[in-house]
Amino acid sequence: MTDFLIKRLPYDLSSHAGLAFIGQYLKRININALIDPAFPVRSGIANSCILKSYLGLMCLGKNDFDAIENFRGNAFFMRALGLQAVPSSPTLRQRLDTHASDWFDLAAQINQALLSSRIEGRAIDFGALNCGYTPVDLDTFAMDNSNTQKELVGRTYAGVDGYCPLAVYLGRLGYCLELALRPGVQHSARESEYNLERALPLAASLVKGPLLVRADAGFCSVKLMQEICGQGAACGREMAFLIKWNPRKTPVETVAAGKVADAGTVWQTLRPGKRECVWQDMLNLVDVCNPVNPARRVYRLTERTIDKHGNALLLPEYVLEGWTTTLPARFQAQDVIALYCDHATHEQFHAEFKSDMDLERLPSGKFDTNYVVCRLAAVAMNLLRLIGQNTLNEPDAPVRHPAQRRRIKTVLQEMMFKAARMIRHAGRWVLGLGVGDSGFAVFDRHYGQLATA
Repeated sequence: MTDFLIKRLPYDLSSHAGLAFIGQYLKRININALIDPAFPVRSGIANSCILKSYLGLMCLGKNDFDAIENFRGNAFFMRALGLQAVPSSPTLRQRLDTHASDWFDLAAQINQALLSSRIEGRAIDFGALNCGYTPVDLDTFAMDNSNTQKELVGRTYAGVDGYCPLAVYLGRLGYCLELALRPGVQHSARESEYNLERALPLAASLVKGPLLVRADAGFCSVKLMQEICGQGAACGREMAFLIKWNPRKTPVETVAAGKVADAGTVWQTLRPGKRECVWQDMLNLVDVCNPVNPARRVYRLTERTIDKHGNALLLPEYVLEGWTTTLPARFQAQDVIALYCDHATHEQFHAEFKSDMDLERLPSGKFDTNYVVCRLAAVAMNLLRLIGQNTLNEPDAPVRHPAQRRRIKTVLQEMMFKAARMIRHAGRWVLGLGVGDSGFAVFDRHYGQLATA
């Protein structure tokens, strides 16, 4: 074991070289022009510097305002993000508090500009399904903010005190269209049509193919189905939906008795003591009109006479499930069920917000400020997703198992938390990576792609 001599070197070192990517992405969408003309300041730090500083923090997995203090004397942080000055923690907090409600739409504009951007003339690949549809997955998840006095914290469905934001994702790779903060007690479907008014036209502008909106039983609402069909008609696009049916007070035992008594019922035995049957019915929902692909509901009834432990049940146990959809008839019942099962992938995206980006507990006591924080978190996630998809899937990327999508945690570890030395030489600024850095090739190539765009 070697005893090292610890020494402070006269070099400008950084352990966050990946911020160079963030600065280039923000430069390409001309973020200063989006912010400063609309929100000018008479004196002090420009609002563009405020938002770029906070986005830089969030792209390092930090959302607490006090974390900015560690970067106030960091020359690389300023130069990478194109800042005139780094705000103090009180300035950052006060500016967000002051402009929070005005910046709701601004954050959405930044996100749209980012997702509409191109690299070397190529649009973002959001990841379509094998059937040709691009999924739009929406769901709520619980943020635990227990033991706080934050505004509108309430008891969530998960049994903790906190918030229940609504997230909307486009494609299979986890790009976030919207992260809208909600009080903890708000029901999933309540006011969700307003979120769809923003998210669906944005999704239609980003992809050319048909869209498939998927949601769980909390969104089983005719009003939301009407909104999806209306947005599809307004955009002139094929926009199908696939929503888990909420059986509410449906008499399951009566339905099961009818199916058991019907000689025409086709049962599939999954294991001894467990079988299921699948069927579908056409629906006539008010203002959910699609002459080509009318609404239908796929049902699945599962009967168990032996439980999972091998114990025989005195009476059969029945579980009735259903999925309402406007997918074309070529999608058989099992295809519809399989497409809904794929919807579960979005739970990984929720986890990336809460764990990888450390967004479980929000930084402010004010609801509006936390709302704009969530809007900016969607931008930060998309920035990190773009970096991961353009670097960590390359043949010369740091060794990782093959995957269609890299987790945000992996992007942070491999690209963002990268040691580098900032050098000024011959009138130019140089960012030097280590001689043994396994990610140098992809880092250099992708930065070049952004710098020359």
